[in-house]
Amino acid sequence: MKKVSVCFVCLGNICRSPTAEAVMRRLVDEAGLSAHVSIDSAGTGDWHIGEAPDERAQRAGAQRGYDLTPLRARQIAAEDFHTFDLIVAMDDANVTALEQVAPSARRDKIRLLMEFAPQLNERVVADPYFGGTAGFETVLDQCEMACSGLLAALRPQLAE
Repeated sequence: MKKVSVCFVCLGNICRSPTAEAVMRRLVDEAGLSAHVSIDSAGTGDWHIGEAPDERAQRAGAQRGYDLTPLRARQIAAEDFHTFDLIVAMDDANVTALEQVAPSARRDKIRLLMEFAPQLNERVVADPYFGGTAGFETVLDQCEMACSGLLAALRPQLAE
């Protein structure tokens, strides 16, 4: 069985991308694929490097059984485009920022997370940072649906 590596990316790596990382980790664990799927997250900005995820994201995740506490924010780097098979952005601004960092031959690795949940008819995972707790619940809903779709999309690659 092949290995696949995925990095989720949002602006500061304290809300959306660590939530997606935690959701995907659990889905991969439950599928018995932990040895074959490597998962990480990063931010396009450098404001929160080394910080734990937003407390609201941690609380919302914990209520659904996700542990975001060990995660720490980091900034995406050009090397990540060599390390990861897929760089999954939360919104169009992240895609634009990633295209500026990515070596031109590796830009095809960039995808929007919500592409993997077409049934939701939503293009982006909305940033909950400046909103209330409901925004963090919405992020979890979107991540659960889209990460399930992403795992389904990765399965054929793992079997190659």
